[in-house]
Amino acid sequence: MSDPASRGTTPSGGGASAARGGRNPHAGKAVALSVAAAVGGFLFGFDSSVINGAVEAVQGRFALSDVVTGLVVAVALLGSAAGAWLGGHLSDRWGRTRVMVLGAVLFFVSSVLSGIAFSAWDLAIWRVMAGVGIGIASVIAPAYIAEIAPARLRGRLGSLQQLAITIGIFAALLSDQLLASSAGGAGEDLWFGAEAWRWMFLVGVVPALVYGVLAWRIPESPRYLVAKGRQDEATAILREVLPPDEDAAARVREIEHTIRTDEALAAQASLRGPALGLLPVVWVGILLSVFQQFVGINVIFYYSTTLWQAVGFEESDSFTYSTITAVVNVAVTFIAIALVDRVGRRPLLLIGSAGMTLTLGLMAVAFTQSFEVPDPEQAGEVITQLPGGWGVTALVAANAFVVFFGATWGPLVWVLLGEMFPNRIRAAALGVAASAQWIANFLITVSFPELLGRFGATVPYFMYATFALLSFFFVLTKVPETKGVELEDMEGLRHERRARRPA
Repeated sequence: MSDPASRGTTPSGGGASAARGGRNPHAGKAVALSVAAAVGGFLFGFDSSVINGAVEAVQGRFALSDVVTGLVVAVALLGSAAGAWLGGHLSDRWGRTRVMVLGAVLFFVSSVLSGIAFSAWDLAIWRVMAGVGIGIASVIAPAYIAEIAPARLRGRLGSLQQLAITIGIFAALLSDQLLASSAGGAGEDLWFGAEAWRWMFLVGVVPALVYGVLAWRIPESPRYLVAKGRQDEATAILREVLPPDEDAAARVREIEHTIRTDEALAAQASLRGPALGLLPVVWVGILLSVFQQFVGINVIFYYSTTLWQAVGFEESDSFTYSTITAVVNVAVTFIAIALVDRVGRRPLLLIGSAGMTLTLGLMAVAFTQSFEVPDPEQAGEVITQLPGGWGVTALVAANAFVVFFGATWGPLVWVLLGEMFPNRIRAAALGVAASAQWIANFLITVSFPELLGRFGATVPYFMYATFALLSFFFVLTKVPETKGVELEDMEGLRHERRARRPA
């Protein structure tokens, strides 16, 4: 780290004129650091989808029952919950970047060991290890981005986490398809006598290595450095990412002030509070995370084959159609990036909740018209079909749901989790909220097949629509607008909201 005094450009004067005359290099630096941190989101998306292409081959290779197969698929989510909780606590002790490196190492090792697994049980263990790694990455990336980004860019840069997740999902589905096609099937031998499904896991070493190298090279969070008494380093980093007309030294003094205030209120430096044992702001973060999953977004990505078959497509085409949905998910994330710092967090979340309620409700209504026919490929099995235009209605509604989710709740929950918590508890609170998100993801993932088998598709989609409706009123009454507010001013925003409430 070079000496701040040697950097030449001061927070005012020539730097400001340079900014007016062309592109602000400080914004470019903030974007580059945020992109590097968001690679952890790529691991998140990649791992959550890579199992899809391998699951049938794994089930056949190890002769697994449906129950054990479901466990192997979903167990990584429990590891992710543990990793999110662990990452939040470790990052306050070790620093944000060191914990990123830990997440990358865990994912790298688990990718190798999953690729050479000799049984379902050791594969499940390595899946848990991968889950811990991506759970860590899911927590640290939004915290780091929120702490490194200028307030005017924080929403857009925070949205990079979700963009990276969607790109990771797309990359996993595409690599699975290419590997399976090259081998003639996921269970067929590909290179060096290893089946294609093993290579699906082994490919994960590439993004893990990239993430680890980037995490090793990017600077530490300024707020962590100030907390550890390393003000000069924090000032130098802030001078690189703040606009030229903002005083980095003054920002460091603001951070120091909030830290001293937190020390004076040491009893509040924990997550404990009067609301069922936790601070109200922590509960807001938890419920944002839970609602993000309880609207059933992962049902679309994990179980989309059922929907495609209901419309009449062959199961062999499911890779292609799932990839198309993943591309839609990537594309609409750019809508959030473009609007989040202009429109704000709350309006977009409210639009998303209303849109998801409508589209999920339409899917539930469409499946009331469903009927079962014998499966021509598997004797004794049946498949669900929709008559006439109801199939097209369900498909349009499903993709519209992905659009509403991907443009609002997908990225904006990560933005809010990165910025809404007080400095003193940010990493730990984000870890708790992200753990709740992974647990909610697990519950939705394992419950959908049972709900589908017992009640058909109408009941689960109606349930998801109900949660989407509840999320609208939750945002309307409990979620503050944080657009343009500096992290050091978030606590004042909460006090102001409490003061405005009627006695």
